[in-house]
Amino acid sequence: MKSEIRNCGVLLHPTSLPSRHGIGSLGEKAYEFISLMKEMKITLWQILPLGPTGFGDSPYASRSTFAGNELLIDLNELAFDGYLDLTDIIEDPFELSDRIDYNLVREFKEPLLRKAALNLIKQKDKKAYNVFIKNNAYWLDDYALYCTLVKQYNDSRWYYAWPEKIKKRDEKTLKEVIKANKEEIEIVKAIQFFFFTQWKKVKDLANENGIKIIGDIPIFVAADSVDAWTNVNLFKMDEDYQQIFSAGVPPDAFSADGQLWGNPVYDWQKHVESNFEWWTKRVKATLDMCDVVRIDHFRGLESYWEVPSSEKTALNGKWVKAPGQELLDHLKKEVKNLNVIAEDLGVITDEVEELRDNNNLPGMKILQFAFGFKDGKFDSSNAYLPHHCNYNSVVYSGTHDNDTTRGWFDKLSEGETDIVRRYFESSNEEVVWKLIKAILFSNSKWAIIPMQDILELDTNSRMNTPSTCGSSNWSWRLTTLEVDSWRKERLSYNIEMSDRIR
Repeated sequence: MKSEIRNCGVLLHPTSLPSRHGIGSLGEKAYEFISLMKEMKITLWQILPLGPTGFGDSPYASRSTFAGNELLIDLNELAFDGYLDLTDIIEDPFELSDRIDYNLVREFKEPLLRKAALNLIKQKDKKAYNVFIKNNAYWLDDYALYCTLVKQYNDSRWYYAWPEKIKKRDEKTLKEVIKANKEEIEIVKAIQFFFFTQWKKVKDLANENGIKIIGDIPIFVAADSVDAWTNVNLFKMDEDYQQIFSAGVPPDAFSADGQLWGNPVYDWQKHVESNFEWWTKRVKATLDMCDVVRIDHFRGLESYWEVPSSEKTALNGKWVKAPGQELLDHLKKEVKNLNVIAEDLGVITDEVEELRDNNNLPGMKILQFAFGFKDGKFDSSNAYLPHHCNYNSVVYSGTHDNDTTRGWFDKLSEGETDIVRRYFESSNEEVVWKLIKAILFSNSKWAIIPMQDILELDTNSRMNTPSTCGSSNWSWRLTTLEVDSWRKERLSYNIEMSDRIR
């Protein structure tokens, strides 16, 4: 009997590539990374949300669910395409660092992106650009206006800092704003054209090399996003466009007060009445950019934790049902090649598991969560242990929200360290590779390894620490794509031996 197809992937957001100009970009180094993946026999590339980030630079608090992150645009590519002069990109004020200084990156890149956009706008033959404008008008017009207003008022909090008529989208007022800011609005559109043009080249190259891209959809949108401003009726807001409730998660073993995220929650009845039009457009747009989509906080499609906006913590919230099955049924009809991963981490109920399993969606298994005690003994029944991973799942050594595997192991207690060593029959030095081998040889259909773990990097290379806000979050990046030959050979050998090469 022929075995079921299983694949191996790597988790690395494009911002973490070692490109010039202070941040990863969609140029030469992205192409080199695809070549590196192919050399290591990796066939999946998992990324984080690609949207433009706001305060804190979290990809999960994007200013638009449809737009692309302008900071990822490669300046060298713009010069090669004639939109910038070579003299514009010779200077590189950034020291070689494994951390992104987002403020410095913006200060350097934004004027050059603006210059390139003006050069595009001045061109007579703009056929590809005009097609892009037309095909994406359903979100691009609003996003360009929104960005112009954010710049004008130096504040993205449309519900707080913008004039009343603009906040409430008075038609006459908005027409006047559009007329007065025609060039600024056009610049935003041109910059988005650059992003999507470059991303398409990256995705096409990946696909041509047998690599599929796993994208990501945060279940909620940011309060200060264009999505919230233009779709107030789809959220629980009052007549003054203020949030009535905020999203979060209840208290658990890791947080006595829970987590208060601050995102506006959906008025799901309005989504049902609109035949899930906004969600359909959102998923289609993401799958145009990626081959697979991970829905972050999938459990929120079954029930979500709703906290009154007056609360300072998530303690006094309640679970509210969501029409997840209705939404998924609709998406199956409307979206071709609907390929979804359910991020089902945290406190998961039978109802959430039923929603996942009834729709044949793979859930997530995190190996770092697999080792613990139960009644004073090692819990060999833990569902995250490799020998318990079912085929319809995606297994990870860790995710962007976890410490690196080396950092995680180094922080374990003596008793926990002993359990891990015994389980893998490993020394301290070999434990990362033993974990990698374990997920590769598990039965899960996909095994995903963060790039930090392939390189055995310590906690200093962690991507994000949940419930914190600081310069270390979302800022880690590689300084080179040169990987030791023995690492490449060891990984590709284990991928081949575990039959994950198809």
